[in-house]
Amino acid sequence: MLSSHTNNWAVLHMANALGMYRTVKRLGIPDSNIILMLADDAACNSRNKFPGCVYANAGRHLDLYGDNIEVDYRGYEVTVENFLRVLTGRMDPSVPRSKRLLTDDRSNIFVYMTGHGGNEFLKFQDNEEISAFDIADAFEQMWQKKRYNEIFFMIDTCQANTMYSKFYSPHILATGSSEINENSYSHENDNDVGVAVIDSYTHHILEFMEGIDKTSQISMQGLFDTYNYDKIHSHPGVRSDLFHRPLKQTLVTDFFGGVAQVEVLPPTEAHPSIAALTPDSSGSHLRVGDSDPAYTMTNHSSSVGQAPYRVHSSGENEWLDVQTEIDPTMALLLTDTPELGKTTRQARTWVSTTLVVILVGFVMTRSQKARS
Repeated sequence: MLSSHTNNWAVLHMANALGMYRTVKRLGIPDSNIILMLADDAACNSRNKFPGCVYANAGRHLDLYGDNIEVDYRGYEVTVENFLRVLTGRMDPSVPRSKRLLTDDRSNIFVYMTGHGGNEFLKFQDNEEISAFDIADAFEQMWQKKRYNEIFFMIDTCQANTMYSKFYSPHILATGSSEINENSYSHENDNDVGVAVIDSYTHHILEFMEGIDKTSQISMQGLFDTYNYDKIHSHPGVRSDLFHRPLKQTLVTDFFGGVAQVEVLPPTEAHPSIAALTPDSSGSHLRVGDSDPAYTMTNHSSSVGQAPYRVHSSGENEWLDVQTEIDPTMALLLTDTPELGKTTRQARTWVSTTLVVILVGFVMTRSQKARS
């Protein structure tokens, strides 16, 4: 899964987005797969007593801005139009790849939004608003254009749960910080800066994610089970009716992490073979059949990162669809069927002999030069 994550904006809530950005990078999502949109006017604001820094707590233990962030859209670039264009892929040809959401139907996408909002709307820099209908229609365009496999939508704002009430496209899991007519509250104020630096809901999520690593088996249901009004001071919601997988079987790292979950089973035969390794009609794919248990891929990944393979299933059989050009000679060397076993051994012997001859010649040449 090319897991591209859209983290959003607002001066007051800038630490929210940066905290989420730090988390997905720590869990393996590279900057090339992250689209970060920030108003970005807090780090160097004259009211900020710590220029060039953004902290998520009054103790200022961790500078979230730091030296290692890549902001893709900042300031006046953060608009409703640009956000929708990023999602739908309707970009001007002059827009660089680093500002594009380069996803396909194998991609899992984590969309995180935060800021000031209300019933079915979210403000962009106090200049314009995006509605629940806008996002719902954008996701439908993405589904029709095969731009995602699954989407996890998270939003932290007042009346946040209303923002996913209009979704109608498949394979979308959504969660928000507060119900209709309910505020989403800040977690902590920094008196030196004079503003609330992070919101309670996002703080709770980030605190939970600190216990997650790339190999974690904690499920999305495990995350949602930690929601607690006494800690968050609002009623977070979850919408899963459009999602096709049980939440207990959906890993947190399917959206937050960059590790594909693949299991290689040990061989059960004395001389395993990859008998089903054959190119498809296009010549650009190879299918590895489960005639060799050692190469049978299980535990289907949700495509974290643009993986060079896909796992297919038909009944009890699975095969790996390798998306790369493979030379027929290489395919021959990989294949060890009874029909081709002799040819393969001859090829290996020829290669070994050639390498030995070259090495002997090199040594003799060096010896002659040394004597002369």
